[in-house]
Amino acid sequence: MKRKLILLLILILLVGCKTQAQMTNKIAVLETSKGTIKFEIFEDKVPVTAKNFINLIEQGFYKNMVWHRVVPGFVIQTGDPTGTGAGGSKETIQLEINEELTHIKGAVGMARSNDPNSASSQFYITLEPQAGLDGNYAVFGQVIEGMDVVLSIKQGDELKNISLE
Repeated sequence: MKRKLILLLILILLVGCKTQAQMTNKIAVLETSKGTIKFEIFEDKVPVTAKNFINLIEQGFYKNMVWHRVVPGFVIQTGDPTGTGAGGSKETIQLEINEELTHIKGAVGMARSNDPNSASSQFYITLEPQAGLDGNYAVFGQVIEGMDVVLSIKQGDELKNISLE
């Protein structure tokens, strides 16, 4: 009887607990001058980086920016309020690498300076696989819709806003 009761309690605890693997990740919805891009934010795999990005979205940080860096076959990049590539938010975060997340086509990563712990608000989307970035830059998302829009972005195109689903 005791054993059945203990097993029942364990089962109740397991069913009632929500693990990180069961967590539903948020979707970032980017409204650009070329159309909509959606990507999954990997809150379950890189929580510090994801939280930083989500906080900036919730603060309205990404309204009316431009894609300041576009390198064909490599990346498109935004997230600098000055539009020059030299700006960012007030906070920086530690480099957070998850080896499961690599720079495949449509990967979303945090841009940074030479200091690995200097990422703040700038992010990029890869246009093709970029294995050379793996282990050096934090991947925190993956495009799930609008890769055609990503590929059409030119330097100076507008990022109107980012919202969350």
